[in-house]
Amino acid sequence: MILTYKVKHGRDFDRELNLAKKVADFAIRERKISSKYVKHIGLKSMLSNQILRKYAKNKKAKSVNSVKLAIPSQGIKIIDNEIKAPCLDLVIPIHFNSSFEKINQIELDNTYAYISCSYKEPLCYVPENIIGVDRNTTGHVLVASNINTGKVLKLGKECHHIHNKYKNIRKNLQSEQKFALLKKIKNRESRVIKNINHQISKRLVEDAKNNKAIIVLEGLKKIRNTARTRRKQRYSLNSWSFYQLENMIEYKSKKYGVPIAYIEPQYTSQRCSHCGHIEAKNRESKQFHCVKCGVVENADANAGFNIASLYQQGISQFNKESDLLKGNTDIPKEAML
Repeated sequence: MILTYKVKHGRDFDRELNLAKKVADFAIRERKISSKYVKHIGLKSMLSNQILRKYAKNKKAKSVNSVKLAIPSQGIKIIDNEIKAPCLDLVIPIHFNSSFEKINQIELDNTYAYISCSYKEPLCYVPENIIGVDRNTTGHVLVASNINTGKVLKLGKECHHIHNKYKNIRKNLQSEQKFALLKKIKNRESRVIKNINHQISKRLVEDAKNNKAIIVLEGLKKIRNTARTRRKQRYSLNSWSFYQLENMIEYKSKKYGVPIAYIEPQYTSQRCSHCGHIEAKNRESKQFHCVKCGVVENADANAGFNIASLYQQGISQFNKESDLLKGNTDIPKEAML
């Protein structure tokens, strides 16, 4: 498991970052990966090599606005609970979890150091409960239903309001052709939603760990291509950061040894969690009303119970299998310090 910590370094690297941009421009222009060609620029060869490899091999890169300084693992030393990078005379105290196996690399901008660390994954416990997780574009972003205890956890109700708020702000800025401010507002919205997703995923994983439960999610990889939505719901679907939330749940689960599994999402919102009857008329609003057995329940909570029930019946795909399908079992994730 790889975690990246964001730490203030308290140094001024303006000169080095300007040189790094010149190296990146050369790499895109000439497509050469040896530091001997950029020796005249004056940046340390260890740093130049990382930039050249990153940009010279990227055929899609046509220009670069900003570049980070990248220090590889061979240029990093751990001495007396401090991280030292001799090539930049940099010293960073270790205030985060120091049980890492190694530091893969450090990236630097003028304010922060992004320290990528490899950790050994803890063994997952044997689950005693099952939590089915339903994710939504409106209302509560995440609803977690514990099929064993009957408890329901609802999180992220504010996301829909935030999306609509910034949507209206962007619409006004676009009509006034204030494009620089438009980009700034869009980035601000992304940061706000990302912070909320961190809080939601943390709360879910903590709840699962405290109940010794397995987290069961729907596989929503192609949801934007397959979902049928009305015109007024398209914005909600396309601005939905479900993949970011899924990644956060995944890496936090690995970090704390919480097992996680996936099921196919078909009919989880139309199926009655009590009698199993499937019909589109069951779900015509946020309130689920089964036309067969007459049970009335919150639609999102019902979907969560269905997800947990389908896993219980053995219709699942475990997280390690999902990692293999993605082609990467160690995707770097960010852990804010």
